[in-house]
Amino acid sequence: MDKVLSDKINILKALAIILVVSGHLEFRLFNMFPPYSFQLSLFFFISGMLFKDKYLDNVVEFIKRRVKSLLVLYFIYSAFYCVVTIIIAKLTGKFWGMELSWKNFFITPFLNGHQFDLSCPMWFVTQLFMTMITFLFLERQFRNLNIWVKTAIYTLMGFAAIPLSKLFPLTPVFLVIIRTMFSLFFVYLGHLYIRKIHGNYNIFTPKIAGIIFCIQAILWHFNRDFDPEHGIGLSYVLVWARFDSQIIVPVLTSITGIWFSLLFINVTYNYLKDIKFLKLVGENTYHIMANHLFVMYLITAVIFKINGIPISERNSHDIYWIFNPVQNTYLYFVLTMLITTYSGELLKLIKKRILIVKDF
Repeated sequence: MDKVLSDKINILKALAIILVVSGHLEFRLFNMFPPYSFQLSLFFFISGMLFKDKYLDNVVEFIKRRVKSLLVLYFIYSAFYCVVTIIIAKLTGKFWGMELSWKNFFITPFLNGHQFDLSCPMWFVTQLFMTMITFLFLERQFRNLNIWVKTAIYTLMGFAAIPLSKLFPLTPVFLVIIRTMFSLFFVYLGHLYIRKIHGNYNIFTPKIAGIIFCIQAILWHFNRDFDPEHGIGLSYVLVWARFDSQIIVPVLTSITGIWFSLLFINVTYNYLKDIKFLKLVGENTYHIMANHLFVMYLITAVIFKINGIPISERNSHDIYWIFNPVQNTYLYFVLTMLITTYSGELLKLIKKRILIVKDF
């Protein structure tokens, strides 16, 4: 992979995690794309872009790498937030999470990942692990198929996930199946983009741009984000397979959102490539995903302290609540991005020092 493409993917990762954090603060960077109308699909798309075909013949090595890069750190963070949640419960009287048990620590992460509220965005990590392992085995089975046949199979999976979620009871296991079907489609699109489209076809022509924006304008008819009483519209909650009354809109708005993100990176790359902080954001998406709700909680605690409000007042709101959003939303956003990014850098530095000492 050449350096320019690698840099663009890293900036794309930065954009994806910025959209996640801004979504949890309930504001949008791109007005035609409400929070959570495509952000998670973009992450799956990026994972597909980074998938290497060499692992098709080295399954064990791929699984080892994914366990090391995704699951090991996941359970380290889970242990940390278990302790933090207990401490907060002692101080404030509220336990932000599910009942402590071995099942909720080791099994729930693979079902819904909401065993601790402060780290619940990390549900994506275990889902990504399951999706990528499934993708590897499917690609091994499909390697000799015609590309159009294979594309049709993955497309059917992606579009069938939502109707299936409405036909059958969403048991914990079936919920995982629905999420995996949905996410596999976007992993495949990312892999297809790198292998067949990037460098071969220009998908950012004025004509294609016009088509995409016309599609999004039509999709906007289904949006209800401006009035929560009417549902979530273009947004969807993948972790719970909550698509409201939509059938194909979440898939379509994910595709248009991913296309727009790719266009945005291509247009702005010559400027964005020199922003060091943006590079660090792209390199610390895991730590930002894991820690941003906790950092928001701490910011609220500081604001409460300054204003003489007892921290126990925080207990009457959900985990995504922030203090006085009209005045403070962007302050939360800036501080959260700075703190989580540089804390990620600090953790990597500590790990590096530990490995150096261990080598001696």
